[in-house]
Amino acid sequence: MVVNALQRKRLTSTLLYLGLIVLFVLALVLAALPRLERVFLVQSGERSEATLRLAVEGLEGALRRYEPLPALVAERPVLRRLLDDPDNGVLITEINRQLRQTAADVGASDVYLMDATGLTLAASNYYKDSSFIGRSFYYRPYFTEALAGDLGRYFALGIMSGERGYFFAAPVWQENRVRGVVAVKFTVDTFEETWRAGDSEIVVADGNDVVFMSNRPEWHFRALSPLSQDALTRIETNRQYPLGFVIALENRRTPLDDRFDLIEITDRGVTTRFVSRTMPITDAGWSVTILSPTTRAENQALVALALLALVLFSVAMIVAIALQRRVRLAERFEAQRATQELLEKRVAERTADLNTVNLKLVEEIEDRKATEKRLRKTQADLVQAGKLAALGQMSTALSHEFNQPLAAVKAYADNATRFLDRDRTDEARENVARISNLADRMASISQRLRNFARRPQQKVRPIPILAAIDDAIDLMDTRLKASGASVALARPDGDIWVLGGHVRLQQVLVNLLSNALDAMEDNPAPMIEIGIAAEEGGCRVEVRDHGGGLPEDQKAQIFDPFFTTKSPGKGLGLGLSISYNIIKDFGGNLSVRNHADAGAVFIIDLKRAASPSHAAPVTESLAGE
Repeated sequence: MVVNALQRKRLTSTLLYLGLIVLFVLALVLAALPRLERVFLVQSGERSEATLRLAVEGLEGALRRYEPLPALVAERPVLRRLLDDPDNGVLITEINRQLRQTAADVGASDVYLMDATGLTLAASNYYKDSSFIGRSFYYRPYFTEALAGDLGRYFALGIMSGERGYFFAAPVWQENRVRGVVAVKFTVDTFEETWRAGDSEIVVADGNDVVFMSNRPEWHFRALSPLSQDALTRIETNRQYPLGFVIALENRRTPLDDRFDLIEITDRGVTTRFVSRTMPITDAGWSVTILSPTTRAENQALVALALLALVLFSVAMIVAIALQRRVRLAERFEAQRATQELLEKRVAERTADLNTVNLKLVEEIEDRKATEKRLRKTQADLVQAGKLAALGQMSTALSHEFNQPLAAVKAYADNATRFLDRDRTDEARENVARISNLADRMASISQRLRNFARRPQQKVRPIPILAAIDDAIDLMDTRLKASGASVALARPDGDIWVLGGHVRLQQVLVNLLSNALDAMEDNPAPMIEIGIAAEEGGCRVEVRDHGGGLPEDQKAQIFDPFFTTKSPGKGLGLGLSISYNIIKDFGGNLSVRNHADAGAVFIIDLKRAASPSHAAPVTESLAGE
């Protein structure tokens, strides 16, 4: 009865401890969530700030490039002659040709000449159905500003072309008065195409807070803030945008800090949260904003919160267990003290045999303590040995990954020296450029090997497979010549595009070529055959050597880490394992078989991809390739 009561008391105390621990951890987690999320949101904004600066610098560079152009064109005497004789067909033809050439040279969309009434007399697009000739643009602000003798500038949707563009205009002076206006227009579609390659959204708004540029086409001409009646009247009078397109884009901003805002945008019933950062382009009156989705930051916050909760719960459990053990030890010591008193009281009544048993019991206790101490030391030694083994594996992987690029760097450096000795500077410069590319490759390899066991899946893109094969053969050129080996490459009629990464696929091919040479060390005339076959939805590359082939009992292990058929000191057994995982990341497969005649055949199966000229490419992380 006393024991059951004591057990119930201990169970109640344990449940109470656990309940308090859970409440404590939940309270800390709920208190930490907003702050953790804010930290990761700010970090997300800081990562996108460099992209925003590049976008702003690109736009400012375009504005600086085109700003002086209309004034330079307006200085041509032939324009003043046409303004004096606007019906001269010969002059119009000549000026149209000149303006078209100017637009082509500077990459402008349109260059055109207007008289003092705004009527277009000559234009670079004279040959198009949407030609500006005969059209009047008196209502455009850039025309009125230039007619007043100033530099005109304006962004609008083209009335004739239907293309968004920025206009610069300059007056044509004659005898201290303005006789006409030259205007230059450049479009902004190329900027948006570049922005679409990123993970963030970029919007450019005018002084009325109307979005006129964005890598989200559905946001064009959407208003980020309510427009006044005066603003709507100006837009309609200047025909800047069709008023039917200018509708509100529902959004709500909340400041994160002095640089970043948290913005919620509701479009078509879907609300998305972004971290936003805005930079102005003062000369044009624009504001450029980058919007980074908060999904990644929110997931990071949840993961960090889960880890924090786990740590807190573990610490709390350790404390609770320690307290429980302390209570139990106190009870045990009390029981031992009572037992000891009883034994001491009876020891005088016991025989010598009981004293001997007591001594043996003490010795057994000491032996168990010593055994426990040795066990703890052994466990610590095992943990330390595991750490040293992990470090050894990492250094071995790094050595193998850098061995081939370093060998290629030395070969190119030696060749560059010989070319310089022979005053063949072009070939030497080409070798130095290849050394620079290999250094970039080694930096890429260093970044990927930070987590050798399993790195995050990298995205792939369409690449031409012949280019990767040619580069691999070129890297192995020195060793091929030294071995007296020849490479027979069966080239297809046209290039084949596959899904993968150029550098990593090249790494796999170099490894297979190197292994083929090792397999033919005793062959007086070594030959490597490379076959390329396009299949439905895929592409197969076969690399065959003329060596002794693989034993049947080793085929199943050939792609295992640290398994090698080479003699000691000549291989680490990591090359084929790494190559196998690279091809798997591409969505393909690497296998091996023995040829019916002689030698081994390594088979690379990859997925086919459309060439970039026929399909949009799949972007691959720059950090990966």
